[in-house]
Amino acid sequence: MRTVLLLVVSNIFMTFAWYGHLKYRNSPLWLAILASWMIASLEYCFQVPANRIGYQHFSAAQLKTIQEVITLVVFSVFSVFYLNESLKWNHLVGFALIIVAVFFIFKKW
Repeated sequence: MRTVLLLVVSNIFMTFAWYGHLKYRNSPLWLAILASWMIASLEYCFQVPANRIGYQHFSAAQLKTIQEVITLVVFSVFSVFYLNESLKWNHLVGFALIIVAVFFIFKKW
């Protein structure tokens, strides 16, 4: 559970680093890059421990899959509430297909 919580915090920081500046398109690009790098450096303080801790219980492929699912959830919430964008049916279908991928990655064959 620690791994998932650390990945959630990590992804919140990374989502703001990658997409938060889109709300401030009038600010200079160099400022957006600088702010993004500063936020992203905080992200690594959570991502690295999450992977170190998680690798004791999950394979690297499973860790990456967990991270991608968390990224989609965090990004969906971010895009709706911060960027005021709506999720459309095709987004949800795409996310559902990723959930199918999760099944295949975590299934013991």
